[in-house]
Amino acid sequence: MLTIFFVLSIIVISLDQWLKLWTVANLGIGESQNVIEHFFSLNYVQNTGAAWSILEGETTFFTIITIVAVTVVIYLMIRYRNDSKFLNLGLALVLAGAVGNFIDRIRLGYVVDMIQVDFIQFPIFNIADCSLVIGVICIFIYTIFEDRLKGKNHVG
Repeated sequence: MLTIFFVLSIIVISLDQWLKLWTVANLGIGESQNVIEHFFSLNYVQNTGAAWSILEGETTFFTIITIVAVTVVIYLMIRYRNDSKFLNLGLALVLAGAVGNFIDRIRLGYVVDMIQVDFIQFPIFNIADCSLVIGVICIFIYTIFEDRLKGKNHVG
């Protein structure tokens, strides 16, 4: 069963890298291409920081953090492989997001971002970022419900 979650991570990493390669090959830096009018577009930017470009240029820091995070996530996936599919889904998505952006940082020295939401003011992001956010939300939801179940078992 754990294999399915690692395969999911590989699929998400592959989609992330494919869209990044497509973006670099087809758009100039700062160039935008409408996908759905007034909803979202592709806009190629290079990000040397984290979300909202915080800690810009700190590639060594991000490399260390990513290696630690990936190690912990893989450990947790193996440790809790029989516990919850939802937890493992979240961990697999976090793994994919971390690795997807890590590949860019090591290969290019920056992360390729391209997804721009046009109906609100929001930073440009990529598939790896989406994967990280959705994965963290899954883990958070799992943690909330797991704590409630444990609490019910101890009430008595």
